[in-house]
Amino acid sequence: MILELDCGNSFIKWRVIVRNDGAIFAGGTVDSDLALLATLEALNGLALRHCRLVSVRSDDETARVIQLLADRFAIVPVCATPAQSLIGVQNGYDEYQRLGLDRWLALVGGYHLAQGNCVVIDSGTAVTSDLIAADGRHLGGFICPGLALMRNQLRTHTRRIRYDDHAAEVALESLQPGRSTVEAVERGCTLMLQGFALTQLELAKSYWGDRFTVFLAGGDAERVHEVMPGAQVVPDLVFIGLAIACPLS
Repeated sequence: MILELDCGNSFIKWRVIVRNDGAIFAGGTVDSDLALLATLEALNGLALRHCRLVSVRSDDETARVIQLLADRFAIVPVCATPAQSLIGVQNGYDEYQRLGLDRWLALVGGYHLAQGNCVVIDSGTAVTSDLIAADGRHLGGFICPGLALMRNQLRTHTRRIRYDDHAAEVALESLQPGRSTVEAVERGCTLMLQGFALTQLELAKSYWGDRFTVFLAGGDAERVHEVMPGAQVVPDLVFIGLAIACPLS
């Protein structure tokens, strides 16, 4: 079995796959490395032989995860590293090392699936969008705050905005103009996310007409899918790129 990890800024996304056929044995999201260990230790029938990971955390935080896995499961993770090119995809950043590794793997994964022009929109803590041409050129992309960041900034910097998560969930049952603060904030932030995504669609059309594929990933992908029904939701897009970047012999 292979443990795959995507160590993001806020959460660690993980999954265990069976090496022979790639079937998913288990998977999920946790908020800390210790929670990851506890979750893995609770799995019946777990037999880890390999691990590969991508991390956007600090070197010290990443080293801690690696050490915990080595101590508990006697596995040494293979870590994704920056690259100028991979499977024909050319990193579009002037300084390729500065492109976030999770973002790089997601766009590599998208190109691998599309084999042509594509847009990859990942809606997580931050929302990122990347455009990749059919010849593998990464044209660049955009970064903006995700839903949670937008919401928390308003809660933090506006004294009268106070409500709980349940109220937020109820507010999103509709996107009509809000008649309370919670409705106005939640629906406004959602429309900002969806509006950003739609601008990416228009940009892609200006380059390629209708000859492109859109991939959606991240925790809020379904919110984007509401206004992009033709897009493909691929939750494990980073893991697809990770397997390409870190093949196991």
